[in-house]
Amino acid sequence: MTGTLVLAGTPIGDVKDAPPRLVEELAGADVVAAEDTRRLKRLTQALGVQSAGRVVSYFEGNESARTPELVEALLAGSRVLLVTDAGMPSVSDPGYRLVAAAVEKDIKVTAVPGPSAVLTALALSGLPVDRFCFEGFLPRKAGERLSRLKEVAGERRTLVYFEAPHRLDDTLAAMAEVFGGERRAAVCRELTKTYEEVKRGGLGELAAWAAEGVRGEITVVVEGAPEKGPEELDAQELVRRVRVREDAGERRKEAIAAVAAEAGLPKREVFDAVVAAKNAGA
Repeated sequence: MTGTLVLAGTPIGDVKDAPPRLVEELAGADVVAAEDTRRLKRLTQALGVQSAGRVVSYFEGNESARTPELVEALLAGSRVLLVTDAGMPSVSDPGYRLVAAAVEKDIKVTAVPGPSAVLTALALSGLPVDRFCFEGFLPRKAGERLSRLKEVAGERRTLVYFEAPHRLDDTLAAMAEVFGGERRAAVCRELTKTYEEVKRGGLGELAAWAAEGVRGEITVVVEGAPEKGPEELDAQELVRRVRVREDAGERRKEAIAAVAAEAGLPKREVFDAVVAAKNAGA
């Protein structure tokens, strides 16, 4: 009989949030695959449990190479426990490749549900939670980041992102440029930890705040695009949206067509607004 792959959620901050089943799985697994074996050791010490099974590293750098080894152990009947540094495996963390490989071999995959920075930030944000989408980390390069943001500029659902603290100010500024500075958002920092902070406000306001420097693990929640009829988008706003797309690498013709479709307007109307702004030197 084949073994079982167990994806286990680990605390995102406060170790007391660890689910009781995590302790059982750590003690009983034949193999524990950890994103960082040193952090795993600190976790097991804090939980007062000792892993009886073999402990191996499983992180971005060796994920492709180690997956076949773990699948082989599963096929041999082992119970393999996968944990990351914080939260659920495979959610912007190692795990997807192993899950996909296990599913392909008809190996049982189960989970120990645990803390999630995505859901915790969403719940604390004060923004609509009935519909949302998780966008993970944005690209590091400015142009690619703008391109990715413009793809969801009209998204009505609440958006959730992860971000590194040293890139937060640039990311919020880019969001303010694409989504508008008044779009509501929440920056959730150090969730469940001693210095937990949730900063709420418009994207422009939050970008200015972040420019002073922010530390810690960051999750950003952004309000979805509001419903707007054609009459609500004036010429200045249409031109701004076209320019955002052009700055992200789109040709003007394509940018005009996309903005027109997004706003529910004839392409000619957007074109005329762009030409008028150019003639006015704006």
